[in-house]
Amino acid sequence: MKTTLIVIQNQADHEAAKALVGKLIQSSDAADRARMVAQSRLIEAYERTRWPRKAPPLPDLLSYLVEHHGLTRADLVPLLGTASRVSEVMSGKRELSMTMVKRLRERFHIPADLLISASESVAA
Repeated sequence: MKTTLIVIQNQADHEAAKALVGKLIQSSDAADRARMVAQSRLIEAYERTRWPRKAPPLPDLLSYLVEHHGLTRADLVPLLGTASRVSEVMSGKRELSMTMVKRLRERFHIPADLLISASESVAA
């Protein structure tokens, strides 16, 4: 299939690029496969720029981790210090200390940047 790549600058280009990948994926030709990979990378770059990922709010992240791991808020006490600190962090009234970040990172195996708020990292 003879085709050129689509440089994506708007939603119409995005739709056309996705349709092109749909056609190229059906081909067994090595050149078409290479075009498909290149077009997919262009799509990914556009999507990352258009819809950047944002870290969830800390209380939402912690609630998810607690639920996902079958824990309760009480299980966070050894990681955050006290029951009142757990409550403050879960309600969004308190930021995490670096010690808390380290403990949570080690316990849940998640990147520290998910636990450090954007406002805190800008102020630092």
